[in-house]
Formats: sequence, C-alpha cells, structure tokens
Amino acid sequence: MFSTKYRLVFILLLSIYSFLNILFTVGNGFFDFNLPDYFLLFVLTSVVIGVWELNRLLANRIPEKPKLSGKKIHPLVLQFFGSIFIVVAVSWISLELLYLILNMPLKTNPKHFTLLLAFGFRVNLFLQCVNAIVFYMNQLKEAQLQAEQYKQQTAEANFQILRNQINPHFLFNSFNVLSTLVYKDPDTSSRFIEQLSFVYRYLLASNDKKLVTLQEEMAFMDAYLYLLSIRFGNNLQVSKQVSDKALKNYVAPATLQLLVENVIKHNVVSKKEILTIEIEDRDNFLYIQNSIRAKQDKEPSTQVGLQNIKNRYAFLTDRKVIIENTGEKFKVGLPLLIVEKHEYSNR
Repeated sequence: MFSTKYRLVFILLLSIYSFLNILFTVGNGFFDFNLPDYFLLFVLTSVVIGVWELNRLLANRIPEKPKLSGKKIHPLVLQFFGSIFIVVAVSWISLELLYLILNMPLKTNPKHFTLLLAFGFRVNLFLQCVNAIVFYMNQLKEAQLQAEQYKQQTAEANFQILRNQINPHFLFNSFNVLSTLVYKDPDTSSRFIEQLSFVYRYLLASNDKKLVTLQEEMAFMDAYLYLLSIRFGNNLQVSKQVSDKALKNYVAPATLQLLVENVIKHNVVSKKEILTIEIEDRDNFLYIQNSIRAKQDKEPSTQVGLQNIKNRYAFLTDRKVIIENTGEKFKVGLPLLIVEKHEYSNR
C-alpha cells in the first residue's frame, strides 16, 4: 500500500482532508497561538508525508517471513510497532520545523507536541488499517493464483498418471510376459496377474489423492517391482532400505513408479549391463538412485515427468525435490512429509 505509484496524490488528499476536518471542528484553535491556515496545512502535510514515506521505507526492508529469536513474526506486526517510532520522530521534527519557520524558540512545548503526536497517530492508524487490508487482499489474490496453478499442475500430473496407466509399452510387455508364463509356470502367472491387478487398482485409487503414506507407496512399489523382476530377471537389481519411521510419513502418490519407469525407459537392462536401483531414506528424504546405463537409441522424452513431480511437491512443501546427476549415478530425493490428521483431508 505504501509503495503505490499514486501515493503522492493520496498524501495530498489525506493532508487536505485532515486540514479541512480540523478547520471544521476546532477552527484556528489547533494550537494555543494564532497560526495561519497555510502553516497549519504545511505542518499537517509534513506529518502525513513523513509517516507515509518512512513507513514505505520500513515496509521495503521487512522480509516476507521475519523471525525474532527463531520465531516467525507477522510482517504487519513489525510494521505497526516500527511505525510508532516513526510517528514520534516525524511529529517532533515537524513541530521543530514549524518553530523554525515561525522564528519561535526551538524548545519543544509538551502541549504542542502532544497535539501533533495525537494527529500523527490517527493518521498512522488509518494508514496501517488500509495497509493491512491491501496486504490481505494481495495474499488472497496470490492464494487464488496458486490454487489455479495447482489445479493446472494437478491436471497435468493426473494426465501423466492416466497416461502411465494405459502405457501401451507397459501393457504390451506385461501381457507378453504373461502369455509366456501361462504355459510354463501357472503358479507364477497367477502371482503375476495378482500383482498386475494390484498395480492398476492402486493407480486408480490414488488418482484423486494429494498424499499417501510411504508404507502404501512402498506396498504398491513391491507389486510393480515384482512385475519388472519377472520381465528382467536378475538384470534389474533393486535394493530397499526404508526405516519404519519413514514409512509413517507421506509422499505424493505414484511418484516412485514414475521415477522407476523413467529409469527403465532411459537405461539398458541386460546381463552385460546390470541396472541397479537403490531406494533409501535419509534426513527426511526418500532417495531413488540408479546406475546410468544410457541407451544408444533413446526413446523420445516429453521432459514432463520430473517437472510434474517438482511442481506437485512445490505446492505441498517449501522443501525442494533433489535431482543429482554425476554421470555414473542419477539420484532423485523426494521430501518425506509429516502432516496432521486434518490436513489434506481429501487424501
């Protein structure tokens, strides 16, 4: 509010309004001596300008999330308490400046100072109220914008999940493996169908959820990795080291499957080049790391998988998704989230 480009117009209007209000209520008796109207307008304007402009400078120097002794303080609280000192200083300087112009002794008259200070506090209170209204209106607009952005990102993420659900390569490979197993190993084929069914049920069930527990996600991954193990055998080696504590935390659904699918998509899986994937938790992150065995004939990439995951986590937490590529290892770190029962009620 204080930095509006029309502030000079508002300052002038507020000064004139205050001047006319004083003339209407107390006439020329604001001070206990005869003061010409233009000098009264001058001193009132100087107070309004000083209070407004110093508040503007203060607002520009207050961080978005200020902290005091490790505790967060609302920026409007700091603005208000800072403005008290501003009013005192501006009122005193304006009064002394008036004395100087009128060739009066510069010794501050307590009654004069009290009157001007009271006016300064009324102006400041009005400005702080307007500033709070503007602040929360901007917060509301920002929240609405973020909500719209999240809707768009969620739609893209849901589209990606749905796309994975009907991925023709995955379906083709799964049914191809199944057709081979049916005659050779009925027991394994029955287990394969069971796990395939679990994978698709989970994808459908989690489609509308923002978060799931890591325990749910890992159960889904066990089924998904079983399908991959039947397809690739020992050529794909997956190790999991996830603590019981981490399993109680939350992650965005189907993110692990997206990451593992990307690993399979972009890397060779063979006896000569065994592909390893490591899943472990550390420092409130879940890390998925794989050895890089890049394919010579790379499949076309839309480059939206990792970006969708990053966007979804950007809405859920301030902690960033970690992505590292050393040339030999590719690692993604997903923040493990701790939420209250009332949060994300639609999960």
